[in-house]
Amino acid sequence: MQVVTEVSEGLGSCFRVPLGLSNYAFWGKPSGGPLGGEPRHDPFLHGALKRGDWYRTADLIAKGPEWLIDQVKQSGIRGRGGAGFSTGMKWSFMPKTTTPDKPHYLVVNGDEGEPGTSKDREILRHEPHKLLEGILLAGAAIRARYAFVYIRGEYRDYRHVFEKAISEAYAAGYLGKNACGSGMDFDVYTQQGAGAYVCGEETALLESIEGKQGRPRLKPPYPAASGLYGCPTTINNVETISSIPAILKRGPSWYASIGRPNNTGTKLFSISGHVNRPCTVEESMSIPLRELLEKHAGGVRGGWDNLLALIPGGSSCPLITKDTCEEVLMDYDSLQSAGTYLGTGAVIVMDKSTDVIEAIRRLSWFYKHESCGQCTPCREGTGWLWDILTRIQAGEADEGEIDMAIQISKIIEGHTICALGDAAAWPVQGLVKNFRPLLEQRICERQDLRMKGQLPPLEDLHRKPASRTGLTIPAGQHAC
Repeated sequence: MQVVTEVSEGLGSCFRVPLGLSNYAFWGKPSGGPLGGEPRHDPFLHGALKRGDWYRTADLIAKGPEWLIDQVKQSGIRGRGGAGFSTGMKWSFMPKTTTPDKPHYLVVNGDEGEPGTSKDREILRHEPHKLLEGILLAGAAIRARYAFVYIRGEYRDYRHVFEKAISEAYAAGYLGKNACGSGMDFDVYTQQGAGAYVCGEETALLESIEGKQGRPRLKPPYPAASGLYGCPTTINNVETISSIPAILKRGPSWYASIGRPNNTGTKLFSISGHVNRPCTVEESMSIPLRELLEKHAGGVRGGWDNLLALIPGGSSCPLITKDTCEEVLMDYDSLQSAGTYLGTGAVIVMDKSTDVIEAIRRLSWFYKHESCGQCTPCREGTGWLWDILTRIQAGEADEGEIDMAIQISKIIEGHTICALGDAAAWPVQGLVKNFRPLLEQRICERQDLRMKGQLPPLEDLHRKPASRTGLTIPAGQHAC
């Protein structure tokens, strides 16, 4: 399948978009480039300097933490990892003073475990210096001495690219002692994850960095008071941090002019599924969903009328139907009004060939499998949701189990330490809300087929592949 990475032409050159992804696009048959084509720009220091990275960074740091935080607040940028909390507000929670025994930490979340999401990896491998500059500026704002970048374990190649960029930054004096000539000492470390979805939750991520089992912590205390190693810590997403240099260099009013109030700036959207051209694209917030698909992904496979449903923000968000997709905007407020969420901006398109019940059953198995088991509603409830959808598909359910699924999802939702429980509940709630007649019809059809011994085969989701050929990359063959 061809995969394209691009940026909207309407946003202009890399000096006009926060993440600077307009200088490359990958097209055509696989060749030498990391996305199947030849990249249009150099991701390492020589190319980064040409694009304006590390330009007068020390001057920005010299303005002080309060100025940095205020500028980010004025820009209106909200966390791009899924929660959508104000980035500047989050930074302001950090203590205003430091002590030698309680250094401040910045942790950058590059775990990117949400199914359908493929945005942070594009930054790690194509704009690593933009991320590093953002890390230094964010570290200065929260008075941090160290930063840890937590990278998904499967992202080995992208981690190698990023670590090469770190080495370049140290060699050039941008990191380490007297970073960028600012008088500030600042070190950056990477931490490889081990494939656990729950470690995308910020406190489970902290536990993982500390060498413990990745399980979310009870809050309070919050990370700003007691985070990594018991010290004040701020956790931000890769995309969020990568936007910071452009905001500070061009000014918060420029950034706030993109999108609409409370939904400002640009966003990386990962578009996959039944579209003519799957892609990751940087676009303005509040772009109409239909325009996003038709402008960048070539539209829905088979035409717009062939659209059945769509998940707008990664697998944890409730799906929406074609009628909703006609009018909704891709931002926090519009999608929430439509009964779903922006999440990570991972758009998963399903045309009318999709068995939507089986699709949600597959997601339910994923959340059952990824539950850390710490909270009873999540540990037990995710299995029940998967079991009910499996019984529907196997012709063993009755119509009363549809309401049972909703009841169980409500018991899970909002009653767990972290949001994995909510993530498991919402896809099922969206399925019942939008496709209840289909569920009722499926129950009757499968009961009849079961009595006749004509049930179609049901995939055993617990079965591992018989062969791992093609699933892993031989050691040493990374894209540096």
